[in-house]
Amino acid sequence: MWLPMLVIIAMIFLYRWNRQRKRIENLSDKYVFITGCDSGFGNVLAKQLDKQGIQVLATCLTVKGAETLKSEASSRLRTVIMNVTDSQSVKSAAAWVTGIVGDAGLWGLVNNAGYGFVFSPTGWQKKEHFVKVLEINLLGMVDVTLNLLPLLRKAQGRIVNVSSNAGRLAFIGGGYCLSKFGVEAFSDSLRRELRDFGIKVSIIEPGAFRTGMGVSGPHVQFLEQLWKNLDPEAKESYGEEYYKQYYQNVECLTSKTCPELHKVTDCMEHALTAVHPWTRYSVGWDCKLFHLPLSYLPTVVSDYVLCRSAPKPALCAK
Repeated sequence: MWLPMLVIIAMIFLYRWNRQRKRIENLSDKYVFITGCDSGFGNVLAKQLDKQGIQVLATCLTVKGAETLKSEASSRLRTVIMNVTDSQSVKSAAAWVTGIVGDAGLWGLVNNAGYGFVFSPTGWQKKEHFVKVLEINLLGMVDVTLNLLPLLRKAQGRIVNVSSNAGRLAFIGGGYCLSKFGVEAFSDSLRRELRDFGIKVSIIEPGAFRTGMGVSGPHVQFLEQLWKNLDPEAKESYGEEYYKQYYQNVECLTSKTCPELHKVTDCMEHALTAVHPWTRYSVGWDCKLFHLPLSYLPTVVSDYVLCRSAPKPALCAK
């Protein structure tokens, strides 16, 4: 009884493996536009695709980041300075791309630029903290995509949007999870709308990886600043012990990040070059074995698991 089932399962896995290993041809004729290449996933991906012979068009926020990237890649790779929160900057970059790709169109768009220095309780933050992370992680992605859609339709290309395990399960306060849930929704609606144009949309959902933002310093500094400027009523309600434990949790979270960025960029490359790319790529054991399964469980279960390690406010402990 078990043998036929094992054979069937093995055949399914073999079929999936064979289907997913097929790659498109003529990569040297393909243009791929990547945002956020100063450091982290974007920087690694730009150099990785460049080695494959793909025509990489990389955006950087700083001149230094662009110069460093060009010095580490071939002469094929081109860079442009772009700020995803500045619509005029995005339009200028789109015009720059149009002048390069011409009638070939744009094969790939990788929306990678992101911001994640906002780990803290929601009740400690102000509207401007939410606005900043949403402008970069979500609205900037929307703006870039809309400006490049005509070129993507021309090439019947690919869109790769970087989300997060936090786009499946809101396990931290502030606007970060909110922005990543928005990326999931934007990508899903875009995928259904563009399928008739021959454009495929994939979502990358990394767990905790050590990018340029993935070190503990910026997160801890943000938390310290919020606590220092918190109004007396909120400080009394949460309490010093709450702050200390939350501080330790953030340090623990960021210290356990994975340094192997290629695990994420390999998925990005597959989404761009595979004949049959996946809709979603969940990357990292923390994402696959904890956050993703937990997101499918009943709310009462996920709340219990996440709240077990959460600090207790002083006001509620009385």
